[in-house]
Amino acid sequence: MGDDELAELRKRRMDQLQRQAAEQQMFDQEMEQKRRQESQIQHILMQILEPEARERLNNIRLTKPEFAKAIEQQLVMLAQSGRLKQRITDAQLKELLKQVVPSKKDWNIRRM
Repeated sequence: MGDDELAELRKRRMDQLQRQAAEQQMFDQEMEQKRRQESQIQHILMQILEPEARERLNNIRLTKPEFAKAIEQQLVMLAQSGRLKQRITDAQLKELLKQVVPSKKDWNIRRM
């Protein structure tokens, strides 16, 4: 292996390491931005939800994370638009959830 080949290998490896470092930095920045957004959402929810309602939403998040995220986004949008005049109680959150969740159809099968 000549000096030229060795220098070329070193250059390619250095370029590869620099690309990897740049990709990692971009990933870290995206993750930090997601953490900040989630922190802001949680802060807003703490301001607009009573403790019981917040607990109910946390329980929903354990079983249906996507559904809970959608409800959180709706609540944050309501708060940011100024449509909430007071903190949301557990009963009010239940009513909101009933409106959002599609009603289930009950099927009864009878044998004759």
